[in-house]
Amino acid sequence: MSKVKLPTPAPVQVFARCINAENRPGNYIGDWPRAGSVYPVRVLPHARTRQAQVHILGFYVEQPYGAFAPHRFEQIAEVWLN
Repeated sequence: MSKVKLPTPAPVQVFARCINAENRPGNYIGDWPRAGSVYPVRVLPHARTRQAQVHILGFYVEQPYGAFAPHRFEQIAEVWLN
């Protein structure tokens, strides 16, 4: 049996409320959040800069990329999945 432990994400679902839906980019194609709405999200680091980005689960985004800045959202709940 191997003693190597692989990093696994915690079994949680995070919910966040959109607090800033302004300044939609002109070249943005896809779903855009509405201020005051609550969404299931994943917060992941950017591949190069390692800064946090919010990904809304279930959103369709074609371009430029389906991630939003964390200042647009406030985390309101974290539900542990069993």
